[in-house]
Amino acid sequence: MSDKTLTRMDLSEAIFREVGLSRNDSAQLVESVLSHMSDALVNGEQVKISSFGTFSVREKSARVGRNPKTGEEVPINPRRVLTFRPSHLMKDRVAAGNKR
Repeated sequence: MSDKTLTRMDLSEAIFREVGLSRNDSAQLVESVLSHMSDALVNGEQVKISSFGTFSVREKSARVGRNPKTGEEVPINPRRVLTFRPSHLMKDRVAAGNKR
């Protein structure tokens, strides 16, 4: 596996090169898209990107967990967690990358 991480700057640079927007406009576009996605998730909406996958927020109920070191039971509070479900096309692309 690669140690490379795709960052916001990488995305805005790709938009700058491929679309032709200025670097500043490209960075603002990336920030705007990520902001819209974050706002939707905070409001409990799903974010579905065709051929990529679906982001959603799931409610997890309270439960009793266990400290693996001590074995002591610990209450875990209810919380909201972010989940991602890749599309079948994304799964296939990733699997094809494993065959190299």
